[in-house]
Amino acid sequence: MPEPGTRLAVLGSPIGHSRSPELHRAAYAVLGLDWEYGRVEVDDAGLAGFLDGLGAAWRGLSLTMPLKRRVAELVPEVDEVARRTRQGNTILLAGGRPVRAFNTDVHGIVAALAGAGRGTAAEATVLGGGATAESAVLALEQLGAEVTVAVRDVARVVASGTFAGSRVVALGPDADAALAGSDAVVSTIPPGAEFPVDLPALQPRQTLLDVAYAPWPTPLAARWDAAGGTVVHGLEMLLHQAVHQVRIFVGGDPAAPLPDEQTVIKAMRAAVE
Repeated sequence: MPEPGTRLAVLGSPIGHSRSPELHRAAYAVLGLDWEYGRVEVDDAGLAGFLDGLGAAWRGLSLTMPLKRRVAELVPEVDEVARRTRQGNTILLAGGRPVRAFNTDVHGIVAALAGAGRGTAAEATVLGGGATAESAVLALEQLGAEVTVAVRDVARVVASGTFAGSRVVALGPDADAALAGSDAVVSTIPPGAEFPVDLPALQPRQTLLDVAYAPWPTPLAARWDAAGGTVVHGLEMLLHQAVHQVRIFVGGDPAAPLPDEQTVIKAMRAAVE
């Protein structure tokens, strides 16, 4: 296990809003690890240089936008989920050098929905067509769902081939119909970029995970709740993807549970409530 003085951080731009430091610090405190976890402003152009300048004390990095797409070209090995989604949000380091990249967002989405009782889905919709939407599609497919992706510019998304296995529709009547018939919906719309949707009356079984978590509730989350559906806070996804990051940084394996993991998760949740 890495020695005291081990360094970790979340990178991105902008990064000041990130709650990852609170989550990770709470986990390492429970685990009795004297590790430093901070946040560093790094944009796409600066990522390679930042990695090159890391010292031997560095153990791991969490990545947020706009850095997730750069992983494959900068890290020698990527896990299967990162390969399938063409992005990673976690880099494991050894002696300050990148060893392997992972995508823990897919697990975060699956676990957040499962925590609200949504462990399976027949029909699902993803709002948005960016990087997080790709993780959302894979997560919903793991729940057994046929997935519709609702975007502003269908022609651009179809031409990219990004969602070749999903139905892609434009915002408007087709998207509204998909939402009305969905067991699960994941909104990947950034704060301040609200998508226009027309919601009917919903059933409590119809579950929305809005990955945006600040400010909360988002306009869509408030409307979904008012229409009678179930809303999952975006912090739940952040929490569960962070648990797998901690597993990676501590033991190198996202599938290996932490010692007394439920106590760790309880402390992590309390840190961001």
